[in-house]
Amino acid sequence: MKKIILFCFFFSSSYQLFAQNINVDSLIHVAISRTNATNVLANQNHDSLFKAFTLAKPGNSRTALIYKLINYGQPTTKFGLTYHYKIQDWARKNNDPISESIVTAELAFELSQNGDVAEGIKLALGALKLAEKTGNKEAIGIVYDNLACCYSSSDDDLLTNNNDIKLMAYYFGQGLNFSILAHNDLFISYDYGGLGSVYRVMNKPDSAKLYGLKSFEYAVRKNVPVQIAQSLLDLERLQTDDKLKLKYLNAAIVIATKGRVDDIFTHGYLLIAKLHKAHGNTDSAMFYARKAYYFAKNQAVSDRIGPADFLMQLYTGTNADSALKYTKAFYAARDSVYNIAKSQRAQALTYSEERRKQELETQKTAYAATIRIYLLVIVIAFLLLIAFIFWRNNNMNKKGKIQIQNALDQLKATQNQLIQSEKMASLGELTAGIAHEIQNPLNFVNNFSDVNMELVDEMQLELNKGDKEEAIAIAEDIKQNLEKILHHGKRADGIVKGMLQHSRASTGVKEPYDINVLADEYLRLAYHGLRAKDKSFNAELVTYFAENLPSINMIPQDMGRVLLNLFTNAFYATQQKQKNNTADYKPTVEVSTGVEKGWVIVKIKDNGTGIPDNIKGKILQPFFTTKPTGEGTGLGLSLSYDIVAKGHCGTIEINSKEGEFTEFKISLPV
Repeated sequence: MKKIILFCFFFSSSYQLFAQNINVDSLIHVAISRTNATNVLANQNHDSLFKAFTLAKPGNSRTALIYKLINYGQPTTKFGLTYHYKIQDWARKNNDPISESIVTAELAFELSQNGDVAEGIKLALGALKLAEKTGNKEAIGIVYDNLACCYSSSDDDLLTNNNDIKLMAYYFGQGLNFSILAHNDLFISYDYGGLGSVYRVMNKPDSAKLYGLKSFEYAVRKNVPVQIAQSLLDLERLQTDDKLKLKYLNAAIVIATKGRVDDIFTHGYLLIAKLHKAHGNTDSAMFYARKAYYFAKNQAVSDRIGPADFLMQLYTGTNADSALKYTKAFYAARDSVYNIAKSQRAQALTYSEERRKQELETQKTAYAATIRIYLLVIVIAFLLLIAFIFWRNNNMNKKGKIQIQNALDQLKATQNQLIQSEKMASLGELTAGIAHEIQNPLNFVNNFSDVNMELVDEMQLELNKGDKEEAIAIAEDIKQNLEKILHHGKRADGIVKGMLQHSRASTGVKEPYDINVLADEYLRLAYHGLRAKDKSFNAELVTYFAENLPSINMIPQDMGRVLLNLFTNAFYATQQKQKNNTADYKPTVEVSTGVEKGWVIVKIKDNGTGIPDNIKGKILQPFFTTKPTGEGTGLGLSLSYDIVAKGHCGTIEINSKEGEFTEFKISLPV
């Protein structure tokens, strides 16, 4: 159908051929000698073609099958837009936005040709947005071509709106650019012809001739029979010499015959018939008009109108029976076109309504998911509050018992209190890190929820206005926001589940565990814990986790305390050095894992203050600390050593240079 539109653009004007650099006769000879049959659709079953389409690889292969299924954009009365919608539905269900954007653009073109120009343009713009998201140059070029064609009509109403003419030129130009990048020969020749048509309407005859000849020359060079024949029909309209007109028409029919471009026969033979009538050759005019009508019966119903009307005029006054026959055929074809147009518009409206219902259902489901997330957050907050109350009450009870113990019990209680303080310090670091981690996804959930409430109001306004296209676009934005809400909700859920898992009291039972996962999690928690106290502190985190590391039998909660203690000390050392160092100092903490001779190795290194040689031997002793009074208990490293050495049969080694770095090496048996 788009080829017919390009042909119709040239119908009402005549031009002299501008062929100083292009020998049309030579190109016709080349085209006739090279053209081979390419349109094999008549010998193929649509269902088998559709199956081949679903099995083809996304991209060029599927695109070629799309145009076989929809007859190169020329719908027939037999199938109408059935396969347009079938392809569109399949592409949406199977996440193929390339095919969806192409067939949606073709649907937009068909709607515009049936009178719904505004609706067609809206649909084409939506297809363009989808194609641009895919980044597929072929799809973008095809959609631009269809968008340009939406501004024309099947009745060849010449555009008078200067803005629309400029938009057509822009869209054809964009289509040409992207089709060239995609090496899409069919649409390159289409867009050359389209630009020629637009320049004719803009009253730029030289440019119109130039692009018309470019379309013909390119189609011949790339052997695109469907556009070679159409370009000859267009060039015929530029001639004033009837002999040259007839020559081009005959050449177009020969090429159409060899290339099996059936729709060319109707228009070519009808033009030949009109030439004969103009010269008074009525019998020849009738002969070629009947041939045009014969071929039109196998094409779209709209193609029968022209031949039937011409034959009706020829036979009026000479053969009453034939005149009556073609009069009936003319009105039957015209009525059928009107009915088909109504049916296609009804199909489009039905499909749009179904999509609207699907979007609303998706919106309801996503809203319910959001409510569930909010309820989960509330329940978690409540449980944390209860846990805090129990912990506070338990701590108060312990203090009461300590007051009634004897001197020996008081000494033991003091030791226990110091140990508990060290554990609570680790818990504080862990809680601060978790709070920082969970705040980000909750902020995203809140922000996108607020945006969606505004978008829902906007969508309701657009639906009340009847602007379904805009409503669909808004619904798509809502869907994307809800996907982000769901993503960040799952992130928050994962953090909470991890927190609950690692907050469980240690059972003392070892279980296989991935040390990489544990090290990565506690590294981030320790960092965010310190950041929660000192917002100005920033450090570079470097990880070198060995792949395929064997799982280790360990008590995850105990080993987590070890890692959290070492990470906290590392960040503390870099923080202190940063306070006393120049501006070019960059705090860095490195974590690496690996296997050495049957031992899993975890190394934690920082570029902080380092440990003096004279206290390296004391660093793992109970109650020894280098921190100022009130900032450390001296039990963190001692407890860590006991957990590794006594609880897991491992070792802790220290390597440090004062003022440069400190490295702790944990070795655990596989």
